[in-house]
Amino acid sequence: MRAGTVLSADEQARQPSRKEGARPAGTAGGGGRKREFTTRRGLVIAAFMAPAVIFVVVFTYYPMVAGSQMAFRHWNLTDLTDTSFVGLGNFRQIFGDPLWGTVLSNTALWVVASIVPQLVIGFALALWLRRRFRFRGLYQALIFFPWAISGFLIGILFRWMFNSEFGVVNDLLMKAHLIDEPVAWLADPKTAMVAVIVANIWYGVTFFAIMILAALQSIPDEIYEAAALDGAGKARTLFRITIPYIRTTLALTVLLRVIWIFNFPDLIFGTTGGGPNNETHIVTTWMINITQQGDYGKASALGLLVVAGLLLFSVFYLTATREKGATS
Repeated sequence: MRAGTVLSADEQARQPSRKEGARPAGTAGGGGRKREFTTRRGLVIAAFMAPAVIFVVVFTYYPMVAGSQMAFRHWNLTDLTDTSFVGLGNFRQIFGDPLWGTVLSNTALWVVASIVPQLVIGFALALWLRRRFRFRGLYQALIFFPWAISGFLIGILFRWMFNSEFGVVNDLLMKAHLIDEPVAWLADPKTAMVAVIVANIWYGVTFFAIMILAALQSIPDEIYEAAALDGAGKARTLFRITIPYIRTTLALTVLLRVIWIFNFPDLIFGTTGGGPNNETHIVTTWMINITQQGDYGKASALGLLVVAGLLLFSVFYLTATREKGATS
């Protein structure tokens, strides 16, 4: 009887192992049953995705396709009875417009003169904010605050600041004895572009400071401690450790900011509206101006040129930065 009892106990002890080893087909490793993909499940998934897909198609892809085909037609609000196909006629009008050269040079100046100071100042602020000091959170909030304001409102703010009669910029410069009389910043073609670029620099520094500070906080402190023990100075630490470590973030941040500045007409419209005498127009503000005149075909053609230009720039830029990363 004892042997039989022991034998039945062994059999009972072996039963769980048989159950574990003999899992039915289609069961998951955690013991849960793996659900098979069925037509019903596919329809349920499609039903949940349908609203988002319809929204994207209606409000993104359809306007893109409709706007693209308008670029090859005579589409003017002054005469909607004639929407005939004109081929590259709208593009020829753009290239033949006397304002095209001014707009291109203004756009290049607008992007380059804005991006370089924003990067340098934003990088310096990020390095400063990475240090631990009293009221650091308050300083971060003050520096990041401009990014929460609309670009158009920033343009209006700087329009008042650069006002020739009661603007604070002229007042400060005269008190510092840098100028003898008020300067008509926004009325003079030579200074209007400088004014809007200064406003854009002030507005965009925040973006670089935020992105670079987030990347700097990912650098381990042990690396800096090891560099200090090896006798590396601040300049060598910056160019041998900090910049190489966050190089990818810097490259992508510059790319995003270039695209953003290129497509940023808000500030110029709030400050100068493209004046005086169209001297502060960039490609996107000129495109909006053409749209306001009712020439949708020409505006759509200009929009396609903007998309193509930014696409080519992005491809070449990413290729160049990737090659530098591979060879360094």
